[in-house]
Amino acid sequence: MRKTVLFILALLALSACKDPGSAVNEPPPTAAAVKGAPDPALAEMSRQQGQTLRAVRERGRLNCGVATGQLGFAYTDDRGIWRGFDIDFCRAVAAAVFGDANRVRFVPLDSKARFTALQSGEVDVLARNTSWTFTRNVGNHLAFVGIYYYDGQGFMVRKALHLTSANQLNGARVCLQSGTTTELNVADFFRLHGLRYTPVVVDSEDQARQSYAREACDAYTGDVSELASMRTILPRPDDHVILPEVISKEPLGPSVREGDSQWEDVVRWTLFSLVLAEELGVTSNNVDQMRATSQNPEVQRLLGVTGGYGRMLGLSDDWAYRMIKAVGNYGEIFDRNLGKGSPLGLPRGLNARWNANPAGLMYAPPLR
Repeated sequence: MRKTVLFILALLALSACKDPGSAVNEPPPTAAAVKGAPDPALAEMSRQQGQTLRAVRERGRLNCGVATGQLGFAYTDDRGIWRGFDIDFCRAVAAAVFGDANRVRFVPLDSKARFTALQSGEVDVLARNTSWTFTRNVGNHLAFVGIYYYDGQGFMVRKALHLTSANQLNGARVCLQSGTTTELNVADFFRLHGLRYTPVVVDSEDQARQSYAREACDAYTGDVSELASMRTILPRPDDHVILPEVISKEPLGPSVREGDSQWEDVVRWTLFSLVLAEELGVTSNNVDQMRATSQNPEVQRLLGVTGGYGRMLGLSDDWAYRMIKAVGNYGEIFDRNLGKGSPLGLPRGLNARWNANPAGLMYAPPLR
């Protein structure tokens, strides 16, 4: 009897020495886990999580918050069709979820209403020239899924003023939008350089353009991409110049509500997959051929030939294939709306691939 008690006590002592965070009856790793492939059990867990994806599917469409009208990013053409860089990103998310890029409703939002619309559930994604900042991320409880356009704030003036630098704006009247980061950036710039200015505050892009056009201000400030967009629709675009100084960092990116990690992953990997597709040379024109013939393991995973990665997001395994076929890769979207194939003609600059020549900052984590 005494030997039996001692044996039991020894077993208890051994159990107590185990890592308290480990599972006593932990099962052996699955074959998928050993090979490095997604575990079907984990994929099933992912499908069962996430209220947003479920709500989007039950509704039958994606609600995407966009700008009220900005050439290159979000605007309606002469047939009333939404077009632009932000629009194509929303269409990519819809294609990933539904396999149909047209199953999206675009909700135009001004700078004051955009965050409330996302927080209240009016929109599922905010893809609207919005800079990722600390207060917006932490204070407004928004989850920015990544950066899809690296921008910065600048100034546009009339050529007739013969200005070559923002440092010459002493005493200028400056039009700017309320409810944006531009107000603080302008105040910082003028204070730092010991310059005076008179702010002319407006509520929207349209009001800013109208105020500037009727010469209610000497300069208009905003993101450089916004200035380039606004200049194209002024009566005589060549009469205006964007000054060389970029006075802030404005990392623009789509955001979702905090608290739904699955939906955050869906939108984040939509962005990453568009960037990765360009890096791998997968385009809307060759995606079918690449899916059928490519021997590159990462191309095969991206296009759903192998791996089962879509199921981990709660999507079909060919989700990225369907969105690339519908809207193209990141480079195609950029060129069509902002770059050489667009009226704006913006250079890629920082928005070039990390391995381009010259190199930019667009970089996606590996799909593995």
